[in-house]
Amino acid sequence: MRLAVSVSDLHKDYVLSGETIHALQGVSFDVPEGDFISIMGPSGSGKSTLLNLLGCLDRPSSGRFMLSEVDVSRLNDDRLAEIRATRIGFIFQSYNLLPALTVIENIQVPLYYSYRINAATTRRCRELAEMVGLGQRLNHRPTQLSGGQQQRVAIARSLVNDPEFILADEPTGNLDTATTNEILDLLDNLNRQGRTIIMVTHEPEVAERTKRSIHLRDGHIVSDERN
Repeated sequence: MRLAVSVSDLHKDYVLSGETIHALQGVSFDVPEGDFISIMGPSGSGKSTLLNLLGCLDRPSSGRFMLSEVDVSRLNDDRLAEIRATRIGFIFQSYNLLPALTVIENIQVPLYYSYRINAATTRRCRELAEMVGLGQRLNHRPTQLSGGQQQRVAIARSLVNDPEFILADEPTGNLDTATTNEILDLLDNLNRQGRTIIMVTHEPEVAERTKRSIHLRDGHIVSDERN
């Protein structure tokens, strides 16, 4: 069994107004390739801190975070930026699309950072747009799309660099029930194709759609169960 992600004894401390906040306190879990997990917990449980560490936006105070065979917890800022751009696909609650760009241009955004805009990658972006059901809207801008359509663009964008895993932060938080189910169906389909997905959510009905749920409280894992 190959691991996409392995987190071992992860700690993260912050100093706030002279007081040390222990945001994560010894978090450990493995994510096999092809898994689909949800991370849950109340406000202050450590979800956002863990999300930042998994997304290589921050470093742990101690412990280890392995992405495939690379210990990313020890990398410098430049290497972390490279990994964010090439090995992790991000999906955000607020979509984070660029309003001046079209659907196809928004999907291409990660490629700009690696200078890989060419005929082959443009064709792949079109294929991804087709896959998420937006093949007829390539030249539309975000303001011309519904929330669900904008999230579909974000999902296509997350796949453009063929990442090792997808990190989704409340991807259905701004969507109605019907659109939420459509987006979860799309994520289910990606997972069936072998994509590894880690999703942070506060909605139990959304977490139930994943294969496994990890619950955090006060910086600790309090449960880790298969759904």
